[in-house]
Amino acid sequence: MGLPSRAAPPPLGPDAAAIEMRHHAAGLAGRWRGVGVVLLLLAMVLASGWYSEVDGGKLIDGLPRIANYVTRTLPPLRLETLGADLGEWYWNLGEWLVLLLDTALIAYVGTVVGAGLALLLSFAASSAHSPSPALAFAVRRVLEAARSVPVLVFALIFVFAFGLGPLPGAMALAVHTMGALGKLYAEIHENAETGPVDAVRAAGGSWAQQMRFGVLPQSMPGVVSYGLLRFEINVREASVLGLVGAGGIGEELYTVVRRFEYADISALVLLILATVTLLDFVCGRLRRRITGALSPA
Repeated sequence: MGLPSRAAPPPLGPDAAAIEMRHHAAGLAGRWRGVGVVLLLLAMVLASGWYSEVDGGKLIDGLPRIANYVTRTLPPLRLETLGADLGEWYWNLGEWLVLLLDTALIAYVGTVVGAGLALLLSFAASSAHSPSPALAFAVRRVLEAARSVPVLVFALIFVFAFGLGPLPGAMALAVHTMGALGKLYAEIHENAETGPVDAVRAAGGSWAQQMRFGVLPQSMPGVVSYGLLRFEINVREASVLGLVGAGGIGEELYTVVRRFEYADISALVLLILATVTLLDFVCGRLRRRITGALSPA
């Protein structure tokens, strides 16, 4: 016995056919809009490159030179003499590790001070919880100014004011961290539930007590998470602050680059990369553990 033949679907009525045609036309129009957006973005990129005089020929010619420079910084490593070759490559490892520790401490101090200032200012910057709109506007402008100026510019200013060393680097990171985290913390506070705040206010609590007991417990997971993330960023930033004399391993890297000591350049870059990678891994796990413990069940 053969299988019964499947009945053909009934023809679409006039209303269903019209809906189908409109759906097809809308999908076609959406695809054309996507193509138009891509073409517009491509045209903007090409126009920006033309206006800024980006030379594609120079870019193509320079790529092999970048590879050649990187190759020149790597010393010869032979399997039969690998230990001696590594020892010669990292001949100044002890001093470099001390400089790496200085870099990490600069980042730590800058993060702690900047995050503390950001947390204090973030309540006033939050439009939902600030005592007055004028105060929120003023504090937000201060935070914008702090995060708009590059860290290296702050470091140059503080080096001029306080001299060479780790202090200008830590201060530069603290100011920039205050501006960046202040905005993020304020946005976290704006998402807090108003019930606990109203309860503290009804009990006669001051504005500071409303922020401390009504908003902060809800915002704490995000505050800790963003603070640890900023520490990871600041370690990378602190690695280059030495270029302007603000302490850390960046000063040593700048020195060997100027002297064309190629093997030392690659050794320092790999040390910085390994340190940043390790800190990213540790901070990531710590962030997940702390935020998991602070989050409400």
